[in-house]
Amino acid sequence: MNESFRAIPSVDAVLKSPAGQAAVDAFGRMEATARIRLALDAERQSAHEGRSLRDAQAIAALALSQLEAASRSSLRPVFNLTGTVLHTNLGRALLAEAAIEAATEAMRDAAALEFDLATGKRGERDDHLRDLVCELTGAEDATLVNNNAAAVLIVLNTLAGNGGGAVVSRGELIEIGGAFRMPDIMARAGARLVEIGTTNRTHEKDYRAALETGDVALILKVHTSNYRIEGFTKEVDAPSLAALARGAKVPLVNDLGSGTLVDLARWGLRREPTVREAVAEGADIVTFSGDKLLGGPQAGFIVGRRDLIAAINRNPMKRALRVDKLRLAALEATLKLYRDPDRLAERLPTLRLLARSQAEIAGTATAILPDVRAAVGPFYTVEIVNCGSQIGSGALPLDTLASSALAIRAVDDSGSALDRLAAALRALPVPVIGRIADGALLLDLRCLEDAPRFIANLRGLADGLA
Repeated sequence: MNESFRAIPSVDAVLKSPAGQAAVDAFGRMEATARIRLALDAERQSAHEGRSLRDAQAIAALALSQLEAASRSSLRPVFNLTGTVLHTNLGRALLAEAAIEAATEAMRDAAALEFDLATGKRGERDDHLRDLVCELTGAEDATLVNNNAAAVLIVLNTLAGNGGGAVVSRGELIEIGGAFRMPDIMARAGARLVEIGTTNRTHEKDYRAALETGDVALILKVHTSNYRIEGFTKEVDAPSLAALARGAKVPLVNDLGSGTLVDLARWGLRREPTVREAVAEGADIVTFSGDKLLGGPQAGFIVGRRDLIAAINRNPMKRALRVDKLRLAALEATLKLYRDPDRLAERLPTLRLLARSQAEIAGTATAILPDVRAAVGPFYTVEIVNCGSQIGSGALPLDTLASSALAIRAVDDSGSALDRLAAALRALPVPVIGRIADGALLLDLRCLEDAPRFIANLRGLADGLA
């Protein structure tokens, strides 16, 4: 045992090895030395247990690999093969190249974020987007915050924050991801919920009865983008609500949730109400998201009457909810793409992925099938199957998009074998995220655009399954 301990190299010897020098160059002497000391402690334990020992180069290589693993960001790129295009847990919308370039430029240099270059005086960060948003929506004025939940929060707080009544149909009291519920947002905003109607039916008379109490600050209409009530139903449309609100001299707030600036039917998708339509129908305030159907970074847009937008901007909460220069730059570049609708699907990844035909996706499946079979080895079968993709993030929840997937099944029909495969795919340099359904691991290829990179990434998968 004493001989074994004497065979363990010194810290200095490990640092001087080629791998040790690489560790110092990459991570600095202090961090490299600390990691090498931990590796040497493990070698001493091995000597104590009579196991074989590593030489200086092998110890340094181990330390280097551990340093590389520890330095890797936990916010890693992944292959989204779940079949959900706007996957909340995977970051929702992919940004257009124009948006990425704009954000990069804003990161690299100082920017005129709140500085008016014409006058040399302090400016407003919303000015970078205000005219563009108004152009695309037809609204009098616009502002934005860091997401749509924040948009609803600050609108309610501004217009009904002192216990003012907010009239909402019971069928529109939505819950979004993470058990985030509209009544809770209203309570935090200081508004008082005035719930009317029933789950499936709400009439104009219900709104009138609430308004006649005289203790109402606004009417809130919520687009139920993440669920649908069907059958024996009744809701009051936005133009009728706008007329009721005008008669009662209270604003109508229309929360579109996901929100879209274009008619999706042009690309074969189910029609969703656009922001421009909501404004034209008489809403005084319209709120919607930036990182869902719009295809940009996370943001919450608020558009509508100039006097109400001005009041919202005076709310002290605005500073806490404001958007930084990176997102402003990316949003501006994204919104400018909408000026050219004929080329929008080419340039906006969200729309491009949603509009992909099943024939194109099936072609990708056929092309990569042999490589995937080789990567998973003889203990799994792989076949091409038809499937349905989802838009995600609460948009068109009942609609599916015809797609193709690779269905991987274990030869021994073991559920644990599929779990091992899913774990091995997640452990790849670029993790691959699919879904397990009907006894198979499904890799929906709607969101796979770089097949060669995907195949190269599969190298070493067999080692992870061993």
